[in-house]
This record gives sequence, C-alpha cells and structure tokens, in this order.
Amino acid sequence: MLPFLGDFFGNPSSIHRIGRKVRALLDDCRERVARVWKCRASEVVFTSGATESVCLAICGSARFLKSKGRHLITSAIEHHAVLNTVEYLVNKEGFELTTLPVDAEGRVAPQDLDNAIKDDTILVSVMAANNETGAIQPVAELGEICQQRGVLFHTDAVQWFGKEPFESIHQFNADLVTICGHKFYGPKGSGALFIKSPLLPDPILFGGGHENDRRAGTENLASIAGLVEAIERFVPTPVFEKSRLELLNSRLSSMGEIDGINLLCPLAKRLANTASFTVPGIDSITQLAALDLDGICASAGSACSAGSLNPSHVLSAMGKSDNEANSLVRFSLGRETTEEEINFVLSSFLNFVEANR
Repeated sequence: MLPFLGDFFGNPSSIHRIGRKVRALLDDCRERVARVWKCRASEVVFTSGATESVCLAICGSARFLKSKGRHLITSAIEHHAVLNTVEYLVNKEGFELTTLPVDAEGRVAPQDLDNAIKDDTILVSVMAANNETGAIQPVAELGEICQQRGVLFHTDAVQWFGKEPFESIHQFNADLVTICGHKFYGPKGSGALFIKSPLLPDPILFGGGHENDRRAGTENLASIAGLVEAIERFVPTPVFEKSRLELLNSRLSSMGEIDGINLLCPLAKRLANTASFTVPGIDSITQLAALDLDGICASAGSACSAGSLNPSHVLSAMGKSDNEANSLVRFSLGRETTEEEINFVLSSFLNFVEANR
C-alpha cells in the first residue's frame, strides 16, 4: 500500500504521465482480482467496503429492473446493510418485499425461496454465511433456483472469503457478490462487488465516470492495492486455517455443555472461526464488559442504541425468545489465536457466568 501514499499518489483519471502510470497500476489491480475470481476484469468494481457494495448491488439492480417488476426477496437473518437497504426501497420507492424465514439453525430452505418467487420478482439477496452464528447458507443452490427462474441473485459473501474454500466467483451461482477486505486481513474501508456481465446496475454515486461508470469517486489506490494483495494471498488458500481453527473452536464450543450457556452455532456447516453463545438472564453488554475487563475482545450480534440493547434479529428469526436473543455473545477466532488464549477465555467466561447465576 505504501507506494500509493507517496511515489504513486497521482489521480488515475488524470491524463498527465503520473495519472497514466497510476491508471495502469489500477488496471493491473483489477486484472489480478479477475485472475483469482476467474472472471472478466470488467466485472470487478472496487468500492469503499461491504455496505457500499451491498447498496450498489441491491439499489442499483432494483432501480435498473423496476420496469420489469418491483418484488424483492431477502432473508430474516441478513446483515443490516441488506435489511436497511431493502426497507428503504420498500418505504421510499414503492418496492414490495418478501422476507424468507430460517430454520432453528438459521438457514434458508431452498424450497421456501422457490415458492416465494413471483412473476414480478426481480432480485433475491441471501448471504453466504451469517456473521452472528457462522451458519453457512446453501447459497449455490439458492443461486441455481434464481438462475432457473430468471431472477437476479445477490449474495453477501463478506464472511465467506478467506474462511471457506474458494474456486471461482461463479461458485455462488450469483449475478452479484459482495466482499469486504478487512474480513480477511485486508485494509478497512476496502471492498469490491462482482457484477456479472452484461448487467449494469444504476449507479448510486454520481459525479464522474469512475469504475466504468458504475461508481463515481476517485479510486483509493492504497486501499485497493491492499485489498488485492489480501485477495491473492488469503482467498485461494484461506488465511483462516480451517483444520486448526476447528480444533480450537470445538474446545471453545464446549462451553455450550455447561448448564445456563447455550451454543448458538450449528454443529455442522458453519464457519470455523465463529462461536456464539447466549446466557439467558445476563444481557450482552454485561457479558462484554466483564470480558473486556479481562482483556478479551468479543462482540454481540445486536446493536446498541442510547445505552439500550436490542435483541438479535438473527436469534429472533431462529425462534429464540427476546430474553435469550438479548444475551448473545460472539467470539471470533483469527489466524493468530492460540490454545492458551482459548483456555483463558474458557476460564474467564465460566468464572463470570458462575458468579452471576
């Protein structure tokens, strides 16, 4: 990334020699991503992260196709980047929405999707893996259904890259795929969107012809360079080493065998780095504060607003009570996580739960 903060600081849209040099480097970055994804370079759009990619995919495609229909489909356990976007389209632009339910493990049933598609359905958006529970969706099967029914399919694959096996961008059977750099050790504020040719979603940013007229705004070459390097290094061979992390995660997940602690992750078909629990009767903020005092950084699946905690919409969709959905805590393992750290988390968390029963 450093050369783009110094030697190659030019604007890739400028026609002078410095700009032309940087433009060539930007084109090279796009080609490098295309080689990993096994797609055309023109199908790679660089963005500021997952949220922008999601908004471009959903808003851009819905507006582009609104003359053909206004029916959208998503699932109840999507990230709020998706849920808030489709809600905006429904409330402000007259679209119609069907929200698919999930089973007790947080997965969408392909048959439910097939049944929900109507003559005026134009877009389906279902994530590849859930950020709160780690549950992996049958995303390729869902995409195949959309292909058969002639409906665009978008998948938020932010949690997939760097963790699950990757062969090509086409393995999702999706027309649009969202990725985010910092989820696999790329820089924050970097992302990309795969847009299958010849689809041309309406832009959501205006002011210039950047990214082949699909995303206005001067490209952040430093972030793009870091994203591309991370894609090359950490996606074909996932940086999250599954065999090692599964062993550590299995030990961490053993907390679910303790009375009063519930393991939320499915036992199969889940991300190797994610372990989520609920402790009914102890809200997420209290748990996170206690862990933080011990130097443990964890997170909750729900959002804080003015000091009050809302129940996790993912757990609510899975049929959990508000009491349980309000007590979610999530641990995320990384490439540097050690067995000693897992043992420390087990000791700290179990001591906290025992003291607060």
